[in-house]
Amino acid sequence: MSGRDQYTFENPVTRYDRVEPPLQHQDEPAVQGRMNPVPDLGEQTYRGTGRLENRRALITGGDSGIGGATAIAFAREGADVAIVHRAGEEADAAHILALIADAGRRGVAIVADITDPARCREVVAEAVEALGGLDILVNNAGKQTAVAAVEDLSDEQFETTFRTNVFAPFWLIKATLPHLDAGSTIINTASLEAYKPAPDRLDYAATKAAINNLSKGLAQQLAPRGIRVNVVAPGPTWTALQVSDGVSDEQMTHFDDENEYQRAGQPAEIAPAFVFLASAESGYVSGETLNVNGGMVTP
Repeated sequence: MSGRDQYTFENPVTRYDRVEPPLQHQDEPAVQGRMNPVPDLGEQTYRGTGRLENRRALITGGDSGIGGATAIAFAREGADVAIVHRAGEEADAAHILALIADAGRRGVAIVADITDPARCREVVAEAVEALGGLDILVNNAGKQTAVAAVEDLSDEQFETTFRTNVFAPFWLIKATLPHLDAGSTIINTASLEAYKPAPDRLDYAATKAAINNLSKGLAQQLAPRGIRVNVVAPGPTWTALQVSDGVSDEQMTHFDDENEYQRAGQPAEIAPAFVFLASAESGYVSGETLNVNGGMVTP
């Protein structure tokens, strides 16, 4: 690991270079290891301080991007981690599992289609069996496909986006709750799109608004049980979603220009928000949406 880590004080605007990605396309599910440039998950920079010692986490979409960066951070903070990914993403998952093992923690990868409610329940059971229980659920997996005109947004895509981004977290939360004790946490991934929807991502933006709202209601319902529910809402972040038709060619060309920092975020910059919300130091925080977006002001 390099001497520079997430605690190093430096200009946040220039902490990372602009991505300036060349135009590139992959079929779903995209493989992060084939991206140009490959996103930074904090492999060389994240330093743990024991904030999640002996916790047990389930992270969907944990093979790459924000989920992968969070899995690395959790392991280095002392947690055992189960990651969920789609078939075809085994190479990315192996990369994350190797880093979890390097951190001295237990890691397991579960291949699943989370648009199936029965499979979501099985995923939780498999994670509980592998880790001996659960303390943290991170609903991070997402589907994003840009479509310019609403007339071209198919019924199938609209439904699949909602099943992935909203229904699956609902199913996973219900299946996980019997295993969560007081002090446990649920963290859902929303997006800047919940507040500032892009016109060509109607379905994706709507799901992120829904998960934000669902989380705030659920936080109130679960407060008497001592279970916290919070949200991380990233802004433009360089992940595999972008190269699998998540943005148009025009948007990819100008991907660095959307926020005040004039550069896209890296997954390594988003993961510390999940660590904070999973850790005991955020014990008085529930029903909160933590926006991590390079200065893009939200309501």
